[in-house]
Amino acid sequence: MYSTLRNVTPKAMTVASRSMTFKAPVRDVKFIFDEVLNVYKFFPESAPQDVVEMVIKEMAKFSENTLHPIYQVGDDGCKWSAERIDTPKGWKDAYKAYVDGGWPSLPADPNFGGQGFPLTVDAVKTEFCAAANWTWYMYPMLSHGAMECLTEHAVPDLKKTFLPKLVSGEWTGTMCLTEPQAGSDLGIVKSTAKPNPDGKSYKISGTKIFISCGDHDWATNIVHLVLAKLPNAPGGTKGISLFVVPKYKIKADGSLETKANCACVGIEHKMGIKGSATCVMSFEDSEGYLVGKPHNGMKEMFAFMNAARLTVGTQGLGHAELSYQNALPYARERLSGRAPTGAVCKDKVADPIIVHPDIRRLLLKLKSFTEAGRCLVYHTALVEDRVRWAKDEKEKHKLEGELGLLTPIIKAFLSETSFEVCNDGIQVYGGHGYIKEWGMEQIVRDCRISMLYEGTTGIQSMDLIGRKILMNKGKDLVTFAGSIVAFCLQNMTQVQILPHILQIQKLATEWIELAGGVMMTAQKDPSVLQSASVDFLHYSGYLVLGYMWLRMEVAALKALAAKPSDPEFYQAKLQTADFYFARMLPKTKFYAATVRAPTKVLTQMKEDHFNLRS
Repeated sequence: MYSTLRNVTPKAMTVASRSMTFKAPVRDVKFIFDEVLNVYKFFPESAPQDVVEMVIKEMAKFSENTLHPIYQVGDDGCKWSAERIDTPKGWKDAYKAYVDGGWPSLPADPNFGGQGFPLTVDAVKTEFCAAANWTWYMYPMLSHGAMECLTEHAVPDLKKTFLPKLVSGEWTGTMCLTEPQAGSDLGIVKSTAKPNPDGKSYKISGTKIFISCGDHDWATNIVHLVLAKLPNAPGGTKGISLFVVPKYKIKADGSLETKANCACVGIEHKMGIKGSATCVMSFEDSEGYLVGKPHNGMKEMFAFMNAARLTVGTQGLGHAELSYQNALPYARERLSGRAPTGAVCKDKVADPIIVHPDIRRLLLKLKSFTEAGRCLVYHTALVEDRVRWAKDEKEKHKLEGELGLLTPIIKAFLSETSFEVCNDGIQVYGGHGYIKEWGMEQIVRDCRISMLYEGTTGIQSMDLIGRKILMNKGKDLVTFAGSIVAFCLQNMTQVQILPHILQIQKLATEWIELAGGVMMTAQKDPSVLQSASVDFLHYSGYLVLGYMWLRMEVAALKALAAKPSDPEFYQAKLQTADFYFARMLPKTKFYAATVRAPTKVLTQMKEDHFNLRS
């Protein structure tokens, strides 16, 4: 009897289809591209608007029709054996479709077979794929990072050998940094590189862990970028060099050897992103090649890491978008209780839960974070493009400073807030959100890693306040905050949103004061950098998203004045902004207070006192 009820009850309670859905937010991207950022003013002639819009539509089709249907099956995970790794059902076929569509080459250098599209366009691909099926996208995402690194730093022979295959998607790439004893502190890596007699190659030995997508059968070869130390290398990170180590060595005629050059000796069993093979890689006298200069590995690897950090921020955006898209229809269909002001659906036993203010609070959090996060991601991608295209050195330096400042904010703040709002997505479903079939709990589990890899939130916060602000005496922050204030001053005539303008102007000024206060205090108490860094990053994130909302409001008002065919779209923007400014941006008051809190509340307790509880 019980087993019968167990099988019937969930179906009886279901108010919406249990299969997850995803629709690429093409209209929202167009709004940001055309009306907020005016990207085509900056794009080269090789990326005209009609072509870019066609590419975006095709991206949408691929993400919706090929990637998303195989999202939930990814939770079955990878299967490892000494012979091979099996990825989830349908994933290898999806990669073939990705390659056949030419997607790996979208932003790559045309000299190596790339299409040379702006990184801003590639960011759209990343967002759509991240929302549709992030874990699958990790495989090609890592290849993109490898391409970035080799394009910027590799010697010509290595570029010629490896880039065409990576660009075409025939080969994939990885990043091999972490070792059992060396995570965030890469200065203590033990992997070694010994020169071979040929004077060109090296014997690489060591163990690397947490290597995402370190092995699979999607590609004929896997290009590992490995950090290791040469003989007599200086201590710490100054002694690290970067090497290319292919899974299969390449013969003189371009064919591959059949014996593996390195091996995956196991995979991790994880909380989420189970479809990504997180590998333990063993290098035993594996043949490798120096990427650039000896002992320059950290600088060279940062080309990979910075690209990955921006992508991980976009991962958070994708998870939040998927959560929102599935929470909204559930809230519109699930019946429970009556609206506070009286019955809305009098012909039904109860009203849909979207009438309840608390459910609207959850949905508006999701909506306000995803839409502002999207604007921030594309704003930053455009800055990255403009750095590449800049001809004036002064302008390039300014843009590089802004890019450096925004990278840790995107990576850490978007990953933190996306995890928060994806949990809100579960909350909309109530108990059903905790059930695997709906898929909402998988989003949360998959999202959780974004706060850890490519540098934890704490590390990103220290990067922001230490390297990006303290080391250049706050110049880049002052410049960017100044541009925010300038935008506010330019739009003071927008009476409808004047309170928002004044709010952002005030916070941008306080942002500079907060940073200055931390720098002053750090002269006497260096520990303040760590004690204040995470709270400072959150303050920065809420402010920057507020600035993005302000820009979208200005664009929406301009559009409404022109009487568009879809005024509701722009009215919804203004209403969502109202929510953000009233219910989310005030969190800056809390973070300003905690940034200013004394360090001693963290440091005064003796270590033994942490355990005085029993």
